[in-house]
Amino acid sequence: MIQHTMIVSFDQPLPSDTLDQYLADIEEVMRATGLVESAVTRRHLPVPGEEAVPALIGSAIVRFTVADLDTLAKAFTAPGLHEVIDRWQSRHPYRVAWANHEVMA
Repeated sequence: MIQHTMIVSFDQPLPSDTLDQYLADIEEVMRATGLVESAVTRRHLPVPGEEAVPALIGSAIVRFTVADLDTLAKAFTAPGLHEVIDRWQSRHPYRVAWANHEVMA
């Protein structure tokens, strides 16, 4: 099993309902591939003073679990995925950092 964990950081803060919609859209398009065994999204939980740390602070975490690296590569080319990404990027620019890794306990 392989997990693809993304830290998504929007350039500007999003209203709560807008962030919820982004997370739902990404999860939906990935589940629709039939390649994802699980999908989990969570909002970032801010702590006081973190904005002073010179690091990428994410807006949310998105994690997909797939069978193997070949399946993950197929998921990246899934129909509709890039349309969802492009639509959100055009309205609410964001950056993504990610890591592909074995399942974490």
